[in-house]
Amino acid sequence: MLKERRNTKRRNFNRYARIQVEMSGQSRDCLIINMSEEGVRLHSEIAELPNEFTLVIVDAVHPRRTCRVVWRLGFEIGANFTDLDRLPAGRSRLMA
Repeated sequence: MLKERRNTKRRNFNRYARIQVEMSGQSRDCLIINMSEEGVRLHSEIAELPNEFTLVIVDAVHPRRTCRVVWRLGFEIGANFTDLDRLPAGRSRLMA
């Protein structure tokens, strides 16, 4: 059995969002697979996605989250949120 390495529990989502690349101004659709207070797992068909991007989630408590890629596997991406110090603590960080 694999040991869980995450500090916070992930919650499954099936929700579309946008990946926005600040340098180019481009944005593309993606699918949020799961999310925790510290990071997100996405499905995106952007092969050339840079290591840092903004995740735009319509109707979320915090609709713009800055992210840094920590792993890639095919079209799936794991990223940590890099804006945690700018958000209030607790459950309010999540979309719900």
